[in-house]
Amino acid sequence: MRKIYLEDTPLQDAQREFLEKITFDRKVEWVRTTEALGRITADPVYAKVSMPNYNASAMDGVAVAAAKTYGADEQNPVRLKRGVDYEIVDTGDPIPPGFDAVIMIEHIHQVDEDTIEILEPVAPWQHIRPIGEDVVVGEMIVPAHHALRAVDLGAILAGGRVEVAVLCRPKVAIIPTGTELIEPRDAVGRGEIVEFNGTVFASYLKEWGAEPIYLGIVKDEYDTIKDKVLEATRLADIVILNAGSSAGTEDYTVHVISELGRVFTHGVATRPGKPTITGVVNGKPVIGVPGYPVSAYLSLEWFARPLVHHYYGLIEPKRNLLQVKLGRRIVSDAGADDFVRMTVGCIDGAYIANPLTRAAGVTMSMVRADGLLRIPAGHMGYEQGEMVELELYRPKEQIDRTIVITGSHDLSVDVLHTLLRKTYPDRFLVSSHVGSLSGILAIQKGEAHAAGVHLFDEETGSYNIPYIEKYLKGHEVVLVQLVYREQGWIVPKGNPLGIRSAADIGKSRLTYMNRQRGAGTRILFDYLLKQEGIDRNTIYGYDREAINHLSVAAAVAGGAADVGLGIYSAAQAMDLDFIPVAEERYDLLMSKHFYYSLEGETLLQAIRSESFKKEMESLGGYSCRESGQIVYEN
Repeated sequence: MRKIYLEDTPLQDAQREFLEKITFDRKVEWVRTTEALGRITADPVYAKVSMPNYNASAMDGVAVAAAKTYGADEQNPVRLKRGVDYEIVDTGDPIPPGFDAVIMIEHIHQVDEDTIEILEPVAPWQHIRPIGEDVVVGEMIVPAHHALRAVDLGAILAGGRVEVAVLCRPKVAIIPTGTELIEPRDAVGRGEIVEFNGTVFASYLKEWGAEPIYLGIVKDEYDTIKDKVLEATRLADIVILNAGSSAGTEDYTVHVISELGRVFTHGVATRPGKPTITGVVNGKPVIGVPGYPVSAYLSLEWFARPLVHHYYGLIEPKRNLLQVKLGRRIVSDAGADDFVRMTVGCIDGAYIANPLTRAAGVTMSMVRADGLLRIPAGHMGYEQGEMVELELYRPKEQIDRTIVITGSHDLSVDVLHTLLRKTYPDRFLVSSHVGSLSGILAIQKGEAHAAGVHLFDEETGSYNIPYIEKYLKGHEVVLVQLVYREQGWIVPKGNPLGIRSAADIGKSRLTYMNRQRGAGTRILFDYLLKQEGIDRNTIYGYDREAINHLSVAAAVAGGAADVGLGIYSAAQAMDLDFIPVAEERYDLLMSKHFYYSLEGETLLQAIRSESFKKEMESLGGYSCRESGQIVYEN
């Protein structure tokens, strides 16, 4: 019977054990100093020459013997003759023999072509750079295991070193495993997954100063994986195996490492990233990282990054930390360190953070993340409004210049982001898709600058304003019209099931893809069901939730749903058919303080621009006939 591993080793213990048991055979190479930026010195670098290597004038002026200037003042000026008492020098010129000071040109009165007059004395060695003032021959310019900076290169060159001994970059072999994987290409078939983790790993490793060696996809075959690991240990200083690190029937990584060498850890007490493996084969450290992207990237950072810095003998740099207020409650299970990707915005002087999806396979949660929240093992989570500390992925200065939009999803928000970046490069925009109602509540709590809303009120037949008056009494807000858009049924090409109304969905056993609770599209669907007298509990898939319109369209395109309610542009993006249901108003709700701020004006300029109108209407299903107009103000 196969041995099953998977422990719950605390992260810090696993990291410490791994680093303590790994030693490297570091190699050295000589590189030109002019090309050594960022490289790590193998030995101390000593100066071969002094800088300057002669006594040099520090100013434009005249070289003199200081003793001949003594006694000079306004009542008793001293006159000096060229060639006898002084010589003209420029900055950097050698000091002529017999002279030991320089008088600045500004302090000289020219009597005639060869005679000058001075009104004050100078001290010996005044305005002279002595030999070795900057660098002295034999002086250590930089120590060993030092990351060379731009200023270091200048000092090394000044010290007469045109080449420098540096540590060879550690070679890191990357082995992605998985029978379902294919190399990146445009067309992807059913059951195929593009291998992209290898590119991400290689890019991270380059950032950290390593040299990645991509060895190509390996199928889930024990002997093939074993042979590839042996090859990697001959080529590289570090080996990374991606996927196959858990305890499934085709998860071979831990067994290969165990057979060829030694396993230190299989399973760390983290979420995500639990099925991480550390070990050694042929004296080379091996890291087995999970296949899910978020797990893989965090695992790589926890184990490969410290290992590269360990190789160089450097302290691993830490990211900046920021105290933030939680916009939503975050629950955690005891027993493991929980790592939650977060977005952050500065709202009226307070930093507000909200969690992104916690699924280990959602790469976009890492793309969108501004920071990472660590919930320690044994902690059950944090309540909304609590202050916590985030590890930042982006500079605080960038967060300070970021407009935060929450609420309903629409492609217009993505277009606004692009326009802002092109027109105002120092401005940023982040959005989270939590539904219209949650967007209104975020404005109520001061947790967003703006919220996308499209809530239909069946009693009045209007959009948004009844909900604002219900939930934002006493709050000063402005509602701005953004776009009109077509909502309708998103169905496969040719509409094979003949769907025309909610009645068609209710009568048949169709699979529906819904939006999340509080989303305006979900509320519209409920209204359409009510109009047809259909119990929503009879809709197969009613409780399946997508966070945006594109996800609904993707479910239909992939065969996971027969139909969903969404916008025309999403159907068009997936080459699906669209049956119109209604035109609706999609608005931006803002606090009045933000609306009248410089940032608010910047956003409004983008909304009212011809570029925005042109881009949105080219998508189809949109009208910008009133974009930027105030719909409601309180």
